[in-house]
Amino acid sequence: MVFKRHAPATLIAAVIIVVSALTFLSGRLFSGLTSSVETGQFELMRSILETSLRDASDRALARAEMVAALPSVKQLVAERDREKLFAEFGPMFQGQKDRYGVDQAQFHIPPAQSLLRLQDPTQFGDDLTRFRPLVVAVNREKTARKGLAIARSGPAVFGVAPISDAQGNHVGSFEFGLDFGAILVSLKVAYGLELSLFIEEKPLREFARGVNPAALSDQNRFGRFLRFQTTNGTLMGGLVGDTDISAVSEPTNYVRDAGRVPYGVLLLPLRDASGQPIGVMAAARDFSGSREAAGRSLIWQICLAVFAVILLAVVILTVIRGALLRPLEIVVARFVALTSGGEARPIDDDGFCKELQPLVDLNNRIVARRAQEPVA
Repeated sequence: MVFKRHAPATLIAAVIIVVSALTFLSGRLFSGLTSSVETGQFELMRSILETSLRDASDRALARAEMVAALPSVKQLVAERDREKLFAEFGPMFQGQKDRYGVDQAQFHIPPAQSLLRLQDPTQFGDDLTRFRPLVVAVNREKTARKGLAIARSGPAVFGVAPISDAQGNHVGSFEFGLDFGAILVSLKVAYGLELSLFIEEKPLREFARGVNPAALSDQNRFGRFLRFQTTNGTLMGGLVGDTDISAVSEPTNYVRDAGRVPYGVLLLPLRDASGQPIGVMAAARDFSGSREAAGRSLIWQICLAVFAVILLAVVILTVIRGALLRPLEIVVARFVALTSGGEARPIDDDGFCKELQPLVDLNNRIVARRAQEPVA
């Protein structure tokens, strides 16, 4: 083995292995931090969606209870006077629809029969028992309720309040329904999310007879779902497919690229008041910030690792060659000269390490002794 070649190579190889291992572990650590950040983003997205739906149902119920408590409503519903109800509350509904995204408003009579739809006054008298469990429950239990449902005019977030006459007898109920489209737009404006609402096709076609036929077209079909509302059809079409939403029974998330941009996608299942699944809400957020930060971190780690390897290699070569091999070469050369009858010269011991000092002293003593010997 040639120490001059093998020793530095061995040490440099060890440095490369150690630095590479540290870089790998550091990369894993930063990857874990990135994953943790994205998990937090998904939790925030879920909280935003659930809070938004809960707030929407609270607003719908508050409006419904205010209307249901009016003395004129109590009297007109007890009398089942559709014309006066529409004359008094039709303009109010139109104002709510234009300004606040109220999509539906309807009076019912027990057990669950439509008395008046303010959004479509020509359609009334139909039995809602099969597809409006929320209305059935309110008229059966005589207590206010809120939740999601698919109505004749389409899916919405509802608040339903019972109505009693002046004597306290239950005479019916009233509901406000907030449009999902307005909710999606408000979330996009407030939080920068892109969203889509997917509704089960079978109940939508069966019960939502008053929706725009364009919403039921084949281009909106995703497996057994129809995309009923979206804030960005092109983008969401590339992020959410029928296989993604077909088996969603609990909140699900994943990261997927669209146009070379990574997006975090959250799928939130939607259920009606009876707990039956009616659809899925999908939300997407740009995750390029966290992914780019992770990429930059990896590049910096690699650059620092390369710099560390080069710096340590230079240090190793300098120490071995300058502090060990070069002084050792001088000592060896002097001893070779002594044994071969060459010129005996002392060694200047400045800069020699302590480990070589005994050899330097031995050489200098031999040279001094020879200098004292008489010349033959």
